[in-house]
Amino acid sequence: MSLEDDLLRQRLERTHQIEALGFRPYGQRFDFSHTVPEVIAGYSASAAEQLAEPRVQVRLSGRMMTVRRMGKAGFAHLQQNGERVQVYVRKDAVPESDWKLWELLDLGDLIGVDGYLFRTRTGELSVHADKLTFLAKTLLTMPEKFHGLEDVETRYRQRYLDLIASPESRNVFVTRARIVSSLRRQLESRGFVEVETPMMQPLYGGAAARPFVTHHNTLDTPLYLRIAPELYLKRLVVGGLDRVYEINRNFRNEGVSTQHNPEFTMLEFYQAYADYEVLMDFSCELLKQTAIDATGSPVVKFRDQDLDFSHVRRFTMREAVVEFWQGDQRPTLDNVADPEWLARHSSKDTPGERLVDIFERVAENQLFQPTIIYKYPVETSPLSKNSLDDPSFTDRFEIYAAGMEIGNAYTELNDPQEQRRRFEMQISMRERGDEEAHQMDEDYIRAMCYGLPPTGGEGIGIDRLTMILTGSPSIRDVILFPLLRPEGPIGIADRLKSIEP
Repeated sequence: MSLEDDLLRQRLERTHQIEALGFRPYGQRFDFSHTVPEVIAGYSASAAEQLAEPRVQVRLSGRMMTVRRMGKAGFAHLQQNGERVQVYVRKDAVPESDWKLWELLDLGDLIGVDGYLFRTRTGELSVHADKLTFLAKTLLTMPEKFHGLEDVETRYRQRYLDLIASPESRNVFVTRARIVSSLRRQLESRGFVEVETPMMQPLYGGAAARPFVTHHNTLDTPLYLRIAPELYLKRLVVGGLDRVYEINRNFRNEGVSTQHNPEFTMLEFYQAYADYEVLMDFSCELLKQTAIDATGSPVVKFRDQDLDFSHVRRFTMREAVVEFWQGDQRPTLDNVADPEWLARHSSKDTPGERLVDIFERVAENQLFQPTIIYKYPVETSPLSKNSLDDPSFTDRFEIYAAGMEIGNAYTELNDPQEQRRRFEMQISMRERGDEEAHQMDEDYIRAMCYGLPPTGGEGIGIDRLTMILTGSPSIRDVILFPLLRPEGPIGIADRLKSIEP
């Protein structure tokens, strides 16, 4: 028998011993009077004398993260909601069965404690236990207390263990929840209505990406996991929902990197009778307030640099190529507008595609401070309205921070004839080998024929925004259960079965 199996057997045996004492080893309601964070927040500043008269009675529950036994007394730390409090257990202060339970407890066990608050001789706020309640047994060994969960893949694969072992990891996901709440609150304060649109679609669209394909057996038809909710949300604008948003899960059959996960979360919203310039100003306000709500400041630290969301720079795409050009022979705006110059610096098929290619190579990774890039070529913007001053460009912008795109917005194309032509352009690109080019969506064009108001629409990546606001280097750090390769047989069920009495 391996050491791991021997430890598992020992813990199962202690479970039976605990049950023999009259405690239920699993599944018992426990009505607590305080959470551990409430105790820390409410009494950390209280002196020993203040806790003594009158005594502060508490009833707590949590996971036992440390234990120190000293003959007829001992100390432990209970953890709940990312915070810990010390518990003092003395043999002559608890019932006999509770003391025997104390001697059988392992790190990671879940217990309840009744007692009163006091300060030890070293001044640590503690709970003097009067009674113990057993709530659940931990059968597997917890991570070492000083080093936590160091293996990155284990952190992602066993997120539950990562959350137990690392308060920092837990704080990331608490901050993520604050980010989503802030975005939702700001939108609703401006009259936006939250909706839900299909995740399984007969025709995917709204972005340039490859889909995941599934099949509906009863209807005998292929379906696609959505790559974006855009075309459904704009159908709702046609229907009279002038301000609409969705916090949505999207699925794109693409590679995995520190910035990409095939399943990800976006905020997407649409405002009728607005354009992309309205959304530029709104986006700056939205991101600034979200940073404040999530971190307490519009200035956040990422990779040891400060990002200031109270100041967002703005460049056209052509201006950005000139501004961030590296090396000799910096181009002028006239160069960047010259088809021959573009052809010398990119092998893409059209001038617009070449400009985007050059921008991505020259400027994108230098956009560390929050930056808006606007005026995108029509070839790469099939759903955006043409610019009045130059129809080869569209009224579209993207938001960058920390060298990543975190948002995409534009004045929505609302001319059904032009939309048809754009879809046909995308079909031509697909025929030339672009697997991510858009498809023809007849029903969306039909909806547009009923009249889509002038509209501004935007999508913001929740995962990347969370990376930036929490200082997380990888998108996997901010997704609770990121996609990973299958790990193969785990064997825990067979191990439990093999040592079952």
